[in-house]
Amino acid sequence: MPFTPGRPLAEAKADLFKALAHPARIRVLELLAEGDHTVGELAAATGLELSHLSQQVTVLRRAGIVDSRRSGSNVICSLCDPQTAELLAVARRMLTAHLRQGQALLEALDGADDAVALADSARGARTG
Repeated sequence: MPFTPGRPLAEAKADLFKALAHPARIRVLELLAEGDHTVGELAAATGLELSHLSQQVTVLRRAGIVDSRRSGSNVICSLCDPQTAELLAVARRMLTAHLRQGQALLEALDGADDAVALADSARGARTG
């Protein structure tokens, strides 16, 4: 639900993140960050059935993240605010940084030449 006066800001933020908390909705937003799409295009790109996609778009519309309009027999969806694409980009950068840190730690552990590493390799030799 979009922000309304008198409503605690933390509650509004939590509702925004709840609306984002589904992989299908994130994928829809990623597609809409590229530009407007019809519901049919979104269904084809996500692999979702129209009924399921419609439910997900409705959640995003109620949260004030996505807008939709009719053009003939098509329903065209768009982002309400281009900052949504920026939010998705920040999430990607955070995940990438986290994965890089994990990779660096794994490489450090794999390259360790200490008593624990030696004991671990000796154990592996005995059980293998």
